[in-house]
Amino acid sequence: MKGIVLAGGSGTRLHPITITVSKQLLPIGDKPMIYYPLSVLMAIGIQDILVIVRSGDRGMFQSLLGDGGRLGLNISYAEQEQPRGIAEALLIGADHIGADDCALILGDNVFHGTTFARIVQREARELDGCTLFGYQVNDPHRYGVGVTDPGGRLLAIEEKPERPRSNRAITGLYLYDNEVVDIAKNIRPSARGELEITDVNNAYVRRGRAKLVELGRGFAWLDTGTPESLLQAGQYVRTLEERQGVRIACLEEMALRMGFIDAANCHALGESMAHSSYGQYVMTIARELSA
Repeated sequence: MKGIVLAGGSGTRLHPITITVSKQLLPIGDKPMIYYPLSVLMAIGIQDILVIVRSGDRGMFQSLLGDGGRLGLNISYAEQEQPRGIAEALLIGADHIGADDCALILGDNVFHGTTFARIVQREARELDGCTLFGYQVNDPHRYGVGVTDPGGRLLAIEEKPERPRSNRAITGLYLYDNEVVDIAKNIRPSARGELEITDVNNAYVRRGRAKLVELGRGFAWLDTGTPESLLQAGQYVRTLEERQGVRIACLEEMALRMGFIDAANCHALGESMAHSSYGQYVMTIARELSA
């Protein structure tokens, strides 16, 4: 399975902060925002990842992540000239996907839960068509909402409905089989001129090959596209990390736990940041997991 992080867009809801810097490079806690979606793809077991950025931002992301080799990854980059919709990421990434299945994740989404990694790994193994992830919200009219049968098969996706039939918002993590590229090539721009990911998902719904996995109690899903939600995400991460002594979305730790790198490499990565508490944490994890 190949991975795509969509880190494009103009971030207008965060202006003026994002006029000169991509929102996916803004900090959540002590890490850049993009660490959080990258950690999800790594948790699935994906090592071949395409990062799609807005025009002109490639250099900053490359300075941060490089080619991914230090983490046992293969990271490549592509630019989205204009924000033309989430589904455009599948067209930009068509050559990257090739003959494989695909996991697409939005660069401003944060997921957390003790069993989250096991769930996404299972869903990737058992993928048959399209698997989406739902999360209960109080204001479903602001989101795409999933309606399912008792077995979790998606019956309909309603985009920002006035009268929602459920309160399960569709989150920004999408698992697709290889047919998704052809499906994306055949959708047309919406009234707002964008290639809508809901149109891609509904193509799978019509085929009876779409599934919604509900992330219930014990999980957190945060969309960090506004100043308020960005602050909330930072507070959430800081509270958990200070109380539990663990770090969410530490890429070096994830790479070590997934077997992408060994403990010696992990320790060296931490040592290169030894003046920060983040680097000290990485070194501690490397020592603990090498014992």
